[in-house]
Amino acid sequence: MRDPYEVLGVSKSASEADIKKAFRTLAKKHHPDTHGGDASAQKRFQEISAAYDIVGDKEKRAKFDQGEIDASGNPRGFDPSSPGFRGRPFQQGAGGRDFHFTWQDGETAEGGFRPEDLLSEIFGGGGGGGRRRRRQPRKGEDISLGLTIAFEEAARGGSRRIVLPDGREVDMRIPVGVRDGQQIRLKGQGAPGRENGPAGDVLLTISVAAHPSMTRDGNDLRMDLPVTLGEAVLGGKVNVATLTGPVTLTIPPGSNSGTSLRLKGKGIPAHGGKPAGNLYIRLVVTLPDRPDAALKEFAASWHLAYDPRAKLE
Repeated sequence: MRDPYEVLGVSKSASEADIKKAFRTLAKKHHPDTHGGDASAQKRFQEISAAYDIVGDKEKRAKFDQGEIDASGNPRGFDPSSPGFRGRPFQQGAGGRDFHFTWQDGETAEGGFRPEDLLSEIFGGGGGGGRRRRRQPRKGEDISLGLTIAFEEAARGGSRRIVLPDGREVDMRIPVGVRDGQQIRLKGQGAPGRENGPAGDVLLTISVAAHPSMTRDGNDLRMDLPVTLGEAVLGGKVNVATLTGPVTLTIPPGSNSGTSLRLKGKGIPAHGGKPAGNLYIRLVVTLPDRPDAALKEFAASWHLAYDPRAKLE
């Protein structure tokens, strides 16, 4: 037998987790079932299992490191052809090596450790012990994908047809009010299962594109609305675009920048028995982009004295 550390490709200082990980990787790669019963794969797999039988067992590993046993698990200096020994290989299977040695005085030394449970976990059955176990059904792997949708689509919900990595087209439903970063599960649309197990799922992480004028605050929406100086002073009616179409908003006379107006029920639509959110509009008084002589003349002749910064002191 070769050095078990060398067989598993790990150092003598490797942790138990690293040794287990190395065994899992090699066992999956060289398992006879994945090589159509190839004899060389069978031999390599048995070598890997035997190596893990030594260094995967805490007690045996300590004895091997201290030189008490060899790479086959036998005591150093032990000769199985000795006339004082009568024994037989008890079992040797895909999952490990078990030897029961019986001496003339009746003493029994047993190497009972097997990586059977670990192999059962990897392959759904079929450990050691001299017999193959029936493989258990295993669910297929989940597939994680990302999907970017429009702001309006996230608010109102809808349906999409997406193309999976394997080329399949799947129709999916976008829930009303889905949030940025929320995950949608498409059950049974992932990788196929093993041994008649169920298929995995597709996990879609939603990214919601930004809206040019609206932001979301829970189920409410917020936006800034530019208004003219005349609309702010005298009041008036303006059209406002909402998720469900334009509506008329009444601006009270004497409205300052920062004045907040509410359009009830014009936020995220209702779902799950909850009330719809509101749309909150913050007025922003805006002067003309180009100089206006009449406005300049009016401001120069306006004698009302007031200090808008007094509230900040």
